[in-house]
Amino acid sequence: MLFNYKALENSGKRVAGAIEAVSLDVAVGSLQKRGLIIAQIEPAEKTPWYERFSVGKNISSKDVVILSRQMATLFEAQVSALKIFNLLATETENQALRKKLSEVASDLQGGSTISKALAKHPEAFSEFYVNMVKSGEETGKLSETFSYLADYLDRNYEMISKAKNALIYPAFVVTVFVAVMVLMFTVIIPKISLIIVESGQPIPFYTRFVFGISHFFLSYGIILVILLIVLGFFTVRYIRTPAGSASFARFKLEVPFLGGLYKKLYLSIISDNMSTMVRSGIPMVKAIEVTGSVVDNAIYKKLLNETLLAVRSGKSLSQAFSDYREIPTMLVQMIKVGEETGELGNIFRTMAHFYQRDVINTIDTLVSLIEPVMIVLLGLGVGILLTSVLIPIYDIANSAGL
Repeated sequence: MLFNYKALENSGKRVAGAIEAVSLDVAVGSLQKRGLIIAQIEPAEKTPWYERFSVGKNISSKDVVILSRQMATLFEAQVSALKIFNLLATETENQALRKKLSEVASDLQGGSTISKALAKHPEAFSEFYVNMVKSGEETGKLSETFSYLADYLDRNYEMISKAKNALIYPAFVVTVFVAVMVLMFTVIIPKISLIIVESGQPIPFYTRFVFGISHFFLSYGIILVILLIVLGFFTVRYIRTPAGSASFARFKLEVPFLGGLYKKLYLSIISDNMSTMVRSGIPMVKAIEVTGSVVDNAIYKKLLNETLLAVRSGKSLSQAFSDYREIPTMLVQMIKVGEETGELGNIFRTMAHFYQRDVINTIDTLVSLIEPVMIVLLGLGVGILLTSVLIPIYDIANSAGL
């Protein structure tokens, strides 16, 4: 990146010029090493206003997976850390990640460790990621550490993406169905109801019920929309509170059908997280603490924080886990075997693979069931609506001798 600068030499002479650097901090550092006192420095080309809203401002899990793969390869090739981050800062397409990497490179040039430099950017590198890198620095196995991280993040990304994608189709179908029904009740049904009422024919109760819903939407539709928006606003605010977050987390674990999937998903993440950290030589207490900070569920977060206190007080992990119904007995027994044999890291890896396969199989089963169930339910809804309208019209036609 090119920067224009104005500065003073030690003699007091004013100078101006341009310097190529990966970030503003690196440019300033390079100029100061030349003995210049900087008066002004700015990018040679300012970012156009439309690029500020362009794609690439957010850092996705996929970006971090690819980055970790690249770092593992470069560390394995014995490239220095500073060169790696400078190189990746120029090659990465994501603008936000490029900026983070430039700042990391600047910190490394200033004498910081990789883990400390990454810790300044929690929106890109989680506490789990930073602790793994710190372990790699201490053991001298950074290339292996970044490979572990890439594999771990890749597994999590694939599994969570699969779970989200499974909900896209039913959400789309339900949204379209609701939109069509609202259109029917607010535009089509009112016109048909006028014809049927004016005919003077007796109206069946189910048709009157449909007309009542249509009348409700026409009379109170705006109020209903406002109420839904207000309800949604306060629901989101409540979920962001500690009590609301715990209630929503509990609801997700107990909702029919999806509750079991969420439990397996969280158990998979916990097992995979613990496996990666324990096998990397991170102490058990630290592994539990970090896992509790990264798991995205208030119930399991609280469970792990309480488990951390129990382990610190002298309990084994299996004993601490056995107090919670959210942890299956099978997992507790497997952890106990791992503690007795000294193979806890491998046991966690085995359980992580087990739960990952279980999550994927459950998602595939749900997806295969959702489509026929939704077709039947939507068909029933449309059929009832059409029957309620067409039967009175058919009676009118018969009475008119048509």
